[in-house]
Amino acid sequence: MVLLAVLTALPAGCFSGTGSPDASAPSGSTSSTASPSAAAPSRTPSSPPMDTPSPAPTPSPTPSPASTALEGTTLPGGGRTILPDHRLVGFAGGRSASFGRLFTDDLDAVAARLGDVADHYVPDGRRPLPVFELITVIAHKTPAADGLYRTREPDDVIQAYLDTARAHGGLLLLNIQPGRADFLDEVSRLERWLIEPDVGVALDPEWAVGPGQVPGDVYGSTTGAELDSVAAYLASLVRAHDLPEKVMVFHQVHSSVVQDEAALRRHDGVVTIKSVDGIGDRASKEETWRTLMRTKPAHVAAGFKLFFDEDTEQGPLMTPAQVLALTPKPDYVMYE
Repeated sequence: MVLLAVLTALPAGCFSGTGSPDASAPSGSTSSTASPSAAAPSRTPSSPPMDTPSPAPTPSPTPSPASTALEGTTLPGGGRTILPDHRLVGFAGGRSASFGRLFTDDLDAVAARLGDVADHYVPDGRRPLPVFELITVIAHKTPAADGLYRTREPDDVIQAYLDTARAHGGLLLLNIQPGRADFLDEVSRLERWLIEPDVGVALDPEWAVGPGQVPGDVYGSTTGAELDSVAAYLASLVRAHDLPEKVMVFHQVHSSVVQDEAALRRHDGVVTIKSVDGIGDRASKEETWRTLMRTKPAHVAAGFKLFFDEDTEQGPLMTPAQVLALTPKPDYVMYE
């Protein structure tokens, strides 16, 4: 079919370390609150990629997002609200090909392919809004200069992805794998980007580890309270700068990765999305979906993640029709 031709034309590569959601927890994991309906993951996350780029020095002068700013404070294509009119459809990636589809070799070509994929998510009348999810804070197995096991992409890289997102009418989400750092510290450091109307965040708690732990050796985790602190911060930016709705995604591969989810409250101006990860064939991905949707707060939107390479090692990649048959229908569909 046309979609498969589009998808198979894309380059290989994936950064994720998500594992199967239905086997036992890794040794040393602090996650101890897994749902009784789902056993803990069978393996630790795969190690962060060895070819992860070292961050280049921030250029001087630092490029300003305002140099390519949108007209006013609207979303791409106009308007100030995302749901229910739009469905977000995105690719993830970064400067390393192992991160995913948004590799820097030819961002415009990849963006065009993303547009082709997004066009398959319109049968229910919702307008697709392309999403460029840039791996911006990168977890490492080595401590880095400050001992927090993560590095940060420089501003010129973020600017290049923002320019591409704007050229193709999309949103930029800054994906954060915090290592031993705190999510709120990493998010607030990106404030100069987050006061833009078309920039949001994606939190990856699988890579959020505690003292004495190393990303890639154990599954990390977060809490509803920590997610709520980030959502509250984003809501304060929306109010202070009269911004349109801002997206905050949190990725989840297993119930143990987000604890006490009910502590994540609704915040005006912030669209929170729980994106269900998990590698496997259609049946196993649908089972993971059903398990993790049970704990989703009612005000949180639903997201679903597909893996071009890992999923297809275990069966055909789920089609857009099969994704849209999930209950609830995903508001965000992300490919890696």
